[in-house]
Amino acid sequence: MWVLTLLLGLLVVLAITAATGYFVAQEFSYMAVDRSRLKARAASGDKAAARALDVTGRTSFMLSGAQLGITVTALLVGYVAEPLIGESLGTALGGVGVPTGVGIAVGTVAALLASTIIQMLFGELFPKNLAIARPEPVAVRLASSTRVYLRVLGPVISVFDQASNLLLRALRIEPVHDVEHAATVRDLEHIVADSRASGDLPRELSLLLDRMLDFPAQDVEHAMVPRGRVDVLQADQTVADAWAAMGSGHSRYPVLDGGEVAGVLHLQDVLDAGPTDAPVTTLTREPVLVPEVMSLPDALRRLAQTRDQLACVLDEYGGFAGVLTIEDLAEELVGEIADEHDPVDALAAGVTGDEDAGAWEVPGDLHLDEVQRHLDRELPRGDYETLGGLVIAEVGELPEVGHQVAVELPQDPATLGEDDVLPEVLTITVLEVERHVPSRLRLALPPDRAGHPDHEPTAPAASTQQEERA
Repeated sequence: MWVLTLLLGLLVVLAITAATGYFVAQEFSYMAVDRSRLKARAASGDKAAARALDVTGRTSFMLSGAQLGITVTALLVGYVAEPLIGESLGTALGGVGVPTGVGIAVGTVAALLASTIIQMLFGELFPKNLAIARPEPVAVRLASSTRVYLRVLGPVISVFDQASNLLLRALRIEPVHDVEHAATVRDLEHIVADSRASGDLPRELSLLLDRMLDFPAQDVEHAMVPRGRVDVLQADQTVADAWAAMGSGHSRYPVLDGGEVAGVLHLQDVLDAGPTDAPVTTLTREPVLVPEVMSLPDALRRLAQTRDQLACVLDEYGGFAGVLTIEDLAEELVGEIADEHDPVDALAAGVTGDEDAGAWEVPGDLHLDEVQRHLDRELPRGDYETLGGLVIAEVGELPEVGHQVAVELPQDPATLGEDDVLPEVLTITVLEVERHVPSRLRLALPPDRAGHPDHEPTAPAASTQQEERA
């Protein structure tokens, strides 16, 4: 008779364990499932996905129901194991001469130990790992039964849910009924970097996404053409002078009067007036003025509102710092755009080199974040925007051709605290100098580290190479 009781006890424990596993899978699958995928499937007519999406809309209530089920089933295992399995084992041991009291004690301990192992392995760990590994199919399959369970036991679940909310409010903590599933910009950057490293995302597309993510955080100073590379007209020059300049130059020119911006001269106005001796100030239009610290989205809105193609950038002292064009803003997203005003070899003089060999030649005015994309490594940050600025900061003066500087790269935060991590050193050699600043540089990484960073690269901020456009 004890054999039947033992078998019945094992079957009951397994059934209760399966119920526990159901609630554990419920809990983890709905927390780990990608809601955006469920929304897409539901929008395409998948009713099961729509039911699963409905459950995810009540996260707190669903979790309360799952916790209630887990707690009740865990208690039932202990309640059933001792009288059915424990006493059966005690009876079996008594048949071989073991005293009844000792047999029951040993049987009870064995029953609790066995039920705990079964409950932990098949009721907790296995369903948890399954739900985390395959959250979407598990959530979809459990959707119908979960909705029925929450509807039937809704009043009981609500009592416990409301009680826990009251306790939180007593501690001056406002309860949250849903979990925030939106990804931050940093999360998206890591997703893009991981997808690119795994080959799931093409390099060109990953660069575009990087730039799009970082565009809102960049300011006008980052994208503008600096004053030293901007062609301008002076207020005392004539329209004839502007006619000659625009014949081989640009279609818009800032007009300066004593260092201050007097206006912007457009090609259309010069063509309408002809090459006269009138001062250019008679044709200038009101300039669009933006500060260096204005964000790029705000600058884009300003240009869209005024329907202008060019804005004059002012520094904190009110001086002319450079220009910002629609093309500059577009290049912040798509990279360098060659047009009729760029030198024929502008793109050819960009980044060249061999990633496997760990050697590159790059323009000195290339922004640091673009360099980071080519190196797949972070660079030191400071009060400079370009690689040439980094070299000047490291040297402490204006370097000459042939000057070489070793730059220690920042350590990956994931390796902080590890004793055997050696710092990477980037060797930068000045190849050319223009206007006293580095215009062409050679970058070199140690051969054993080139092309094989110790860690996945952190998605850098976006930037573009600046060429002469104004």
